[in-house]
Order: sequence, then structure tokens, then C-alpha cells
Amino acid sequence: MRRAVELTDIGGGCEEGPRVLLLPGLGARGAGFRALAERLADVARPILVEYPEGEHAACGARALAEQVLRAAGSVDAVVASSFGGMVAAHLAAGGATRGVAFLGSFTRTAHVGPRGRLIAMMGPIAVLGRPGRVAASLAAWRPVPSAQVADVVPTTLLERLTTLRRAFAIHSEPPPPDLRASKVSCLCIQGDRDVLVPPATLARLVASLPDGTPRHLLRGAGHVPYFSHPEECARLLGPWLQTLVPMGLGAAAGADLGSAA
Repeated sequence: MRRAVELTDIGGGCEEGPRVLLLPGLGARGAGFRALAERLADVARPILVEYPEGEHAACGARALAEQVLRAAGSVDAVVASSFGGMVAAHLAAGGATRGVAFLGSFTRTAHVGPRGRLIAMMGPIAVLGRPGRVAASLAAWRPVPSAQVADVVPTTLLERLTTLRRAFAIHSEPPPPDLRASKVSCLCIQGDRDVLVPPATLARLVASLPDGTPRHLLRGAGHVPYFSHPEECARLLGPWLQTLVPMGLGAAAGADLGSAA
């Protein structure tokens, strides 16, 4: 059982590049980002993030953002999948990062459209539906090897119960502050075969971000493009990451999510 946020620094990263956190979605593992992280290591310092579990799991995106901030401090960029976008938005609004890339993601459930009201049902589905290889392959929109299923969907009872707690907490807390007027650099990537967060989400998400935020629709990609299409994602993320100048060491103590409440 993970009692705190765990960080895995991908070895061989670019020492002069931006420090970037890779945040998974509601029931996924940070390990699913490994293929993308390895491809970004030429231009950045990628860090895989695993969330706490069970009784140590923060309920709600803001509380989870606070856990991530305590573990990682301020970073140059965050790449966030699905529900991870809500966590990233809290970090950005609190000044803990200067850039956020949203991958099949959202910062408010309203961005997902009518099905946003049903996001809490992802918890009971995780516990009662016991997702496996079929569910993982549907999310990725391509067959997922058995050894990697756990990177995409919650497979242990502890992971499923943790997903349940977090899913039920989503609608019980205020959404992250709007980022439209912020100076945070943003980028959006969406799969056109995403069956969980529909492609229409992209327009709603971009409308809540700073003007000029680039958007990319990946053909043939599902809900986890970082997992299924790491080459394409790296090609889009690389130039964006290179625009983010690494923060000074003193900046890590300056972020405070309380200012974003």
C-alpha cells in the first residue's frame, strides 16, 4: 500500500530541460507513462507519479494536488491524463507549475458534457465491474498486453476501492479555478476514439484555458494516448516543453495551493 505520493525519476533525462510531472487518471498507474517519459528524456526531466492508496488516499482533486505538491515541490510542467487534469489545474492555479499539457483530460466535469454528471459512477464500475484486459483495450482503443493492463485500469481490490473514494469525492468539492486569465502555458491532446472523455471535450477545455492554447486531435487514439501513442505524443510535447525555462531552486518553496481556493 502506498502511504504517500511516490515519484520515479526517469534516468538519463536532459539535465538542462524542464522538470515535468506525469499525472495519471482516476484509476490508472503512473507507470503507464513510462514509454512516453523515455521519449521525452532527450528534452526534459520526466517524473512518473503514483498516487497514495486506501486510507492514505486523498479524496478530491485539490487534496490530491496538495499531496503531489508536498512530494514534488514546484515543477516546470505537468502532463496530465483524464482526472489528472483536475489535479494539474489546482497545481497551476496555485503557482506550482508554469505549464500543463492535458491528454484526454478536463479541469471541470462540465467539460465532459452530459456524461460529466456520471463520473462518480466510475467508482462503482471499478469495484463491481472488475475491469480487466477488455476494459483496458477499450480505453486504449487497441489491444493491451496482459502484463500492462494494470497500467491502464485498476486491477487490485485496493486500487478499485481507492478509485471509488476518489470518484465519489469529485462532485463534493469546488472545481479548480478557471485558467483562462492565467499565464500558464497549456497544450491539449485528445484521441478521436476516446470513449470515456469524448472528443467534444476538447473545445470546452480549450475555452477555459489561455487564448491561443494549441489543440491536437490524434487519429486512432483512445483515452490514454500517452500509453498507446507515445511517439505521437512525444512529437507534440517536445517542442512545447522546450519553451518552458526551468525554474530556479528557490521557486519550489513559493507555491501555495491555498491561494487558489
